[in-house]
Amino acid sequence: MSILLIILTFVLILVSIFLVLVVLMQKSKDGGMGAALGGGAAEAAFGADTSNVLTQATKYLAIIFFVLAFALYLGRLYERNHATASGGALPSIAVPAAPVVPPAGGAAATPTPAVTVPAATAPSQTAPAATTTAPATQTPPATAPASEPAKK
Repeated sequence: MSILLIILTFVLILVSIFLVLVVLMQKSKDGGMGAALGGGAAEAAFGADTSNVLTQATKYLAIIFFVLAFALYLGRLYERNHATASGGALPSIAVPAAPVVPPAGGAAATPTPAVTVPAATAPSQTAPAATTTAPATQTPPATAPASEPAKK
């Protein structure tokens, strides 16, 4: 499907270039750009009926342009919807969960085991494993002394 969309995109670019050239070759009422960019050459090539030939070419090229643009739009929608459904999109990578460290203060008497995280190593090398330990137990903040009673 992708190669077909690339070919249609190329054809759409060619049609748009031809459409611009055909519009510029037409004679305007006051002889503007059409006369400067080949209005006389078009009359020499197509004869006295130049305006009808260029008008018909403009109509057909405009119809082809809009049909190709709409077909490309539908093709890209189809490609996007089916790429995500069939797994053709970018792969999703599972991220390992972070190690859970128990909160300090709850079990102060029991030591917390160290959590080891394996480091990425080459096959011929061994790297020491990184270790993390739980933070030290915290003591609760001291309470403020009771305030003196208010005097009347």
